[in-house]
Amino acid sequence: MTDAMAVVLMGVTGSGKTTVGEILAERLAWPFLDGDDFHPPGNVAKMRAGTPLTDEDRWPWLQKLATEIGDRVDRGDSCLLGCSALKAEYRRVLRGGHGPQQVRFVHLAGSESLIAARLASREHRYMPSSLLRSQFEALEAPADATVIDIDAVPGEIATRILRALDLNDGH
Repeated sequence: MTDAMAVVLMGVTGSGKTTVGEILAERLAWPFLDGDDFHPPGNVAKMRAGTPLTDEDRWPWLQKLATEIGDRVDRGDSCLLGCSALKAEYRRVLRGGHGPQQVRFVHLAGSESLIAARLASREHRYMPSSLLRSQFEALEAPADATVIDIDAVPGEIATRILRALDLNDGH
């Protein structure tokens, strides 16, 4: 039995998955995987055009992510993944056959107004802020996640996550 785990930072666009994930990766010395990097070109084109993805668009992408994090955990390598994981079914796919201590979810939660304000000050490579409403509509509040309020600076959010998951820097 390995102590390795994948921590999935989930939430709507603009909730800080990448920024906080990169801070955690540095503090824990774990690799950070950005789910956005795994989208096939067709998904990227749809989002760039302001078209929300369908479940059919997401299944192959989610399976690819599940395989990536599952293989790492099975090898004994912990990792962080930034992935919206908006629906319970998506989280089930991401967990694969791993238990809740091997694939842990952290929901970066904030109000739509807070996140909209953050989105107004940044530019994503393909995800327009116009899709924020559709993401909140698709979001199914996770029963199986640690919920972290994003009402702080990214370094403080990362510290909250480390405390909530009982992880120490260098774990």
